[in-house]
Amino acid sequence: MDFTFTEEQQAAAETARAVFADVAPDAVPSPALTSTAVADDLDRDLWRRLAATDLLGLLAGPEHGGTGLDPIALCLVLRESARVLARVPLLETAAVTHVLRHHAPAATAAALLPEVTAGRLVLTAAAHGTTGHEPAERAVTARHDGTHWTLDGGTDHVPWAHPADLTAVPARTAEGRTVLALVPRDHPGLTLDAQYGTHGERLARLRLDAVRIPADRVLDDTAAWPALRALLTTGTCALALGLGEQVLAMTSQYTGKREQFGHPVATFQAVAVQTADRYIDLRAMEATLWQAAWRVTTGADAALPVEADLAVAKIWAAEGVRRVVQTAQHLHGGFGADTDYPLHRYHAWAKYLELSLGPAAAHEDALGDLIAAHPLS
Repeated sequence: MDFTFTEEQQAAAETARAVFADVAPDAVPSPALTSTAVADDLDRDLWRRLAATDLLGLLAGPEHGGTGLDPIALCLVLRESARVLARVPLLETAAVTHVLRHHAPAATAAALLPEVTAGRLVLTAAAHGTTGHEPAERAVTARHDGTHWTLDGGTDHVPWAHPADLTAVPARTAEGRTVLALVPRDHPGLTLDAQYGTHGERLARLRLDAVRIPADRVLDDTAAWPALRALLTTGTCALALGLGEQVLAMTSQYTGKREQFGHPVATFQAVAVQTADRYIDLRAMEATLWQAAWRVTTGADAALPVEADLAVAKIWAAEGVRRVVQTAQHLHGGFGADTDYPLHRYHAWAKYLELSLGPAAAHEDALGDLIAAHPLS
């Protein structure tokens, strides 16, 4: 089998590297030095450059001004964005774009997707519910009256909700189905309460009180929310991989220059063993990411459902990125906590990604349940 990326996927990654080459990971105040948000808005200049290079339309179809690529290409691009801690909702916008393309009514997709690809419409998604473990779709209820849907409830930790124009909110109907509503930021009945992530970015708690959304802005396809959730998961794993690879590279450079007893600390056996272990973590994160992304992209059948591959990818991403940054901090010594050096920013972003993915133990339990429900013959 040929496991290489296609020319189009590699071209997307190369374009992303060029766009992100000028991004400084310390362009905003340090999260260690402010008790609120490090900035009030996303990086609008970078957002315009992403639109100009067609990266915002990566998953939109050509008929809507996009390039029509797949989630694997998106993960390659996100991997590059995480290396520089890009302050843009690229994952969320692309994931919602993908769902709109495949699960929204044609008229809705035609109205929204050209605006997304041009950079004029910012999208995000509410994927965390009201606690760390509650399914997001149970946090909001939806009632249909023929022309509109009415939403009630609340959901926490929504990234980029304040600058986003539309938030995709999963909601549960009385029949037990999950719909996906596109809620405008300034819609009557919607309140955004500020929250803050470990990385210093502003999140939001959405409170919905009888929010009425037109039926053409609610995706009633039951496959829409699982598709969005799967793509958000693989994208977050891609961010964790890119961040971890950059942190290991920083650690290698530092330990190669830092000397003790007349020798670079990288030559000490204990240092070499620790960095080798973290390299193994990254390769496992990479292998499980591409397995999950391939399943999400192709819908290929396997002995276990795609949720099993997603669980394995989350286990490795959540645990791996934590181990990588902890080892980096240890090997950098006090220098790793210096707010004039960017490593502490990567640590703060890594903790945010780890918390977003959820605890590895919970994913191991879910994987065990899947294996029990699908015995291998």
